Amino acid sequence: MTERMHTTMETHPDVLEMRERFVLAERAAATQAGQAVEAMALITGLYMAASPWIAGFNGLTTLAVTNLIAGVAYALLMSGFGHAYERTHARAWAAALIGIWMIISPWVVAGNVITTRTIISNVVAGAVGLCLALAATAANRAGGPRHRNRAAGMMGR
Repeated sequence: MTERMHTTMETHPDVLEMRERFVLAERAAATQAGQAVEAMALITGLYMAASPWIAGFNGLTTLAVTNLIAGVAYALLMSGFGHAYERTHARAWAAALIGIWMIISPWVVAGNVITTRTIISNVVAGAVGLCLALAATAANRAGGPRHRNRAAGMMGR
């Protein structure tokens, strides 16, 4: 029989990389820009969810439900992105897709939902959501290992 070795976390081969990711997550969450993007994204997601009742098109049931689901999903994806630094990139891209969906949804959702209120509300909320998601992606790339390696390679030239 083979003898099984018990290892501790300190002897794990990837412990340095895991610690670096944790430090990056803390650093991303502690910056004013990261906190501002997270706060604005949360407010944007809440507006997306409540927009049918705020803008007054809650009688258009299909679009109201679509906005509610998209807004809640957006807020969940973009909240707390600093605590899951390694997953920020994928979460921000998913949030960007929700922003795009908000922009096109008045023309895609079934039923006669194309009104001035729905178009203005969804296009503005979707554009703001898209910009915030792209800002979160850019913040992730600026502090990530790829950027540092690229910068280190340029300094050596």
